[in-house]
Amino acid sequence: MAQITLKINCNISGERIDVFLSDNLPEISRTAVQKLIENGAVTVGGVPVRKGHKTIEGNIYIVTQCEPEVSAVIAQNIPLDVVFEDEDVIVINKPKGMVVHPAPGHADNTLVNALLYHCGNSLSGIGGVIRPGIVHRIDKDTSGLIIAAKNDAAHISLTAQLSERSITRKYSAIVCGVLKSDRGTVDAPIGRHPTNRKKQTVALPNMISTTSRPAITHYEVVSRFGENDNRGGYTHVACKLETGRTHQIRVHMAHINHPILGDMVYGRKKPELGMSGQCLHSQMLRFTHPRINTPVELVAPLPDYFENLLTKLGKVHG
Repeated sequence: MAQITLKINCNISGERIDVFLSDNLPEISRTAVQKLIENGAVTVGGVPVRKGHKTIEGNIYIVTQCEPEVSAVIAQNIPLDVVFEDEDVIVINKPKGMVVHPAPGHADNTLVNALLYHCGNSLSGIGGVIRPGIVHRIDKDTSGLIIAAKNDAAHISLTAQLSERSITRKYSAIVCGVLKSDRGTVDAPIGRHPTNRKKQTVALPNMISTTSRPAITHYEVVSRFGENDNRGGYTHVACKLETGRTHQIRVHMAHINHPILGDMVYGRKKPELGMSGQCLHSQMLRFTHPRINTPVELVAPLPDYFENLLTKLGKVHG
């Protein structure tokens, strides 16, 4: 059977190999990574790594996968807002509320189900049977642009661009409270929460070397609403990711005491302004096309739910 080989250059020491690979290959689940390690499919210097291996800066890790089995995920005729598509890449404007790939509690009606119907067999196999074509993820309640690969060469190229931070991703968000500075940067490493594995957290100094990874978010104020109201007002911000950690914008904005409106995981615990789920939209995506090596820049307009919130805030606080 044909094989897929991925090379990952390590830039951090002391991290567990399964954690490191899961962070750098988000299209492969942690369970799948652990199986690859157990099967000797992860090597450094030609030698398979052991389960407890800790990364060493400068090492190049080779991950070898067999081509995946036929997907057990059912193709479903779910309408997609296709922003860009050719023989290598498809970019979708994902609606708020759509899960990206099947998981416990979300066996169908996901983006992957829709992509399998839309693309047929033309999806990269690197993500395995559950995540075919998926290069990166956005949360269920985050709307906007997400890219998928239609062949393995495109997938490898796009994954490398993510790792090298050469893909530009800009988001719009409404956060709680009124930001005083017009722009700023949150430079704070993010790791898994020590007691709640479904959450991420800004890492404490003694966690940095083992469980966290660098994370940088730049933000700029678009507009402010209601600085003097009894809830402290709200701010419409544009965020640019320099890195792409899980829940990064949500964690970073909460860290500076401006959680995203509607985010009841990292922010306020009760719905407000009718929002359920974070008010966060992946608005702009720029990448280098994997085949023709030219830049592609795509923009998804603010969705209705976001525009309606801005209108409501403007009427109340305008």
